[in-house]
Amino acid sequence: MLVPGRCRVVPSLTRLLRCSVRSSHKNWFKLQAVSYCPCQQIHTSYFLNIKKDDNDILQAKRRVSLAATLVNKSPVSIQPYMRLMRIDKPIGSWLLFWPCGWSIALSALPGMIPDPQMLALFGLGAFIMRGAGCTINDMWDRDIDRKVARTKDRPLVSGEVTQLEALVFLSGQLGVGLLVLLQLNWYSILLGASSLGLVVIYPLMKRITHWPQLILGMTFNWGALLGWSAVQGTCDWSVCLPLYIAGVCWTILYDTIYAHQDKVDDILLGIKSTALKFGDNTKVWLSCFGTSMISSLLTSGIMVDQTWPYYVAVGVVGSHLANQIYTLNIDNPTDCANKFVSNHRVGFVLFTGIVLGNLLRSKKKETEKRPDETQYAIKESI
Repeated sequence: MLVPGRCRVVPSLTRLLRCSVRSSHKNWFKLQAVSYCPCQQIHTSYFLNIKKDDNDILQAKRRVSLAATLVNKSPVSIQPYMRLMRIDKPIGSWLLFWPCGWSIALSALPGMIPDPQMLALFGLGAFIMRGAGCTINDMWDRDIDRKVARTKDRPLVSGEVTQLEALVFLSGQLGVGLLVLLQLNWYSILLGASSLGLVVIYPLMKRITHWPQLILGMTFNWGALLGWSAVQGTCDWSVCLPLYIAGVCWTILYDTIYAHQDKVDDILLGIKSTALKFGDNTKVWLSCFGTSMISSLLTSGIMVDQTWPYYVAVGVVGSHLANQIYTLNIDNPTDCANKFVSNHRVGFVLFTGIVLGNLLRSKKKETEKRPDETQYAIKESI
């Protein structure tokens, strides 16, 4: 929120903010240029001069998710905790799960589908740990969230949940997450526990560096390593490392798009992000990360001897990312939000391609063995 001291400073400030969202320089806005008073509070979104069509509002109301409906119909006493976990916004849980699913599917034996029990276990883990991450983030950012229009209604900001209650709730979430982790082998338990540091420090990175999305990518895609080790007992780094790099590039891509929604608030509050770092060159940067993601996925596929359905899926993912970047309007928060959510389809398409490609791997190996068997039979007859 901004609190202008005089009405006459508002037009000049509005012009300044309109220019700032299109600039890639660091010194976009100086707070000392504005005088403050306690008489009036104005959301920073006011200065964006963004107009929402009635059709956009109606469509937003129609798109209320099943998860949001579930939260709204739950007992009032637990609704704040459900919103603290972002149960009403499940996209984050899906984005955390998909790298796990890719890794589990890639590690399956040729001709076999991925272990359903392992997928369910990692699905539960992704749900719990995403909720824990959101709780940690809100505990760190409570003072910041109250100044941003999009986050001012979060439970810790509104007072529905106290800091102590959030800490107790976080302990419960981490306890459940630990129980899930203990179902895996010791290699995976140690590997999974080693990611907790990234979970804790991520909210601090936006205060220190313009690359918090990189830390988020390293955190969110730990499952690309963990899924393989949970099935195989250890990591095959020739497969897991390119898959992990692909996931990190993917996260930087979609979270940069997401960060463009809040860039004006971030400027005013001194929060850093890749959206501010890239500025007008966002599409160029995202194209580089998208290319790196596709290259890394191709490398993983080659190392694990994947078949054509996998490469078709990678091609579809590449086309989706290219269209996403080409049509992106970084100055339209609604478009950024829609592009961000569409990345759920990226995860699903790639997972499907891995499963189908793995089913064909057994047929490919059988056809490769037949010539050898024929030659052996000829030698025996001679």
